[in-house]
Amino acid sequence: MRRILHAMAAVAAPTVVALAGIALLLAPTPARAQGLTLPPSGANQKASVIQNIGLVEVRIDYSSPDVHSPQGQNRRGKIWGQLVPYGMTNLGFGTAKESPWRAGANENTVFTVSHDVLVEGQPLAAGSYGLHMIADPEEWTIIFSNDSTSWGSFFYDPEQDALRVQVKPEAAPFREWLTYDFVDRQPTQATVALWWEELRVPFTIEVPNVNELYVEQIRRELKDSPGFTWTNWVAAAQFAAQNQIHLEEALGWAEAAISAPFIGNENFTTLSTKSQVLAALGRGDEANAVMEQAIRHPTATVTQIHGYGRLLQTQGRTADAVHVFKLNGEINGDVWPVHVGLARAYSAEGDFETALVHARKAQEQAPDDRNKANLGTAIELLQEGKDFNASN
Repeated sequence: MRRILHAMAAVAAPTVVALAGIALLLAPTPARAQGLTLPPSGANQKASVIQNIGLVEVRIDYSSPDVHSPQGQNRRGKIWGQLVPYGMTNLGFGTAKESPWRAGANENTVFTVSHDVLVEGQPLAAGSYGLHMIADPEEWTIIFSNDSTSWGSFFYDPEQDALRVQVKPEAAPFREWLTYDFVDRQPTQATVALWWEELRVPFTIEVPNVNELYVEQIRRELKDSPGFTWTNWVAAAQFAAQNQIHLEEALGWAEAAISAPFIGNENFTTLSTKSQVLAALGRGDEANAVMEQAIRHPTATVTQIHGYGRLLQTQGRTADAVHVFKLNGEINGDVWPVHVGLARAYSAEGDFETALVHARKAQEQAPDDRNKANLGTAIELLQEGKDFNASN
């Protein structure tokens, strides 16, 4: 704004400009004139807010006015409809015949997003935009302009609009300084609100393909240094399987973790990951065969096998869980937590007497008080002839 005032003064005083030009001829000048760095006009400090939605970065740069002016004048109750007029207005300067509000103070407010998103359900491409707003007592219009560099709204051109959306303002606790806050944050979307005085104007930014963006990033990274360790191929395959996306590609990642030259490592983790992907693909028999191989692999620990049995229980695959718990006993013998699994297996089958024997042995071997207490509860239930799997 300071440069604009200087320009306006120059138009009003050509003689002064001419004299200044003669003076400048007497000394070297830079190729481009630079203004002095001085405090912001009206003490409206610059501010920025950044929020990530997955891999997507959203940034808003603005200048922040307060309700009380620098001279101590209380503008409370005079903001909306007065200091910030309702509708469009002629600012008396620039090329715009009618201008929206600059959604801040001093320079233009700039909204930047790193990837394509949806704003209030409408598509907005990656890039930087001048953020303007049309205030209204009932419904606000938020404008994203392709012109992100012009000062304020003095040069606003509706032909440059990339997107307009309508939102509802809402009452909010008093806030002295105008701020932009991310008032709700979810894995695939976030709501940002302009918040000033006793009003809040929220709008929602959504990333509908957040997992696809992660897959694109994974592909790039697996071609670089992260791809030189089998653990990252496992992580990639597990991400795809858990989110049910690109499963054939994920199977290739799982195979690479097992057998790729230089980095492949056949072990319980890599084999169980392949089984997980096969199960997600609906190839159940193959998945079970690979998981059996994983359980019997020399690298499989008693805890990993027990954990897999518990996972099967949570999935409602009781018969498969019983098989795994008993197999763990065959492979690893009288160690913790084999007897816990065997107690669960026999309890699930209704053989509470045998389950009770294993529960007592497990309690003797329990590594801490918490496990001992949990097994104490299991023993009480088994003594009553009840399946303790239903309780924990």
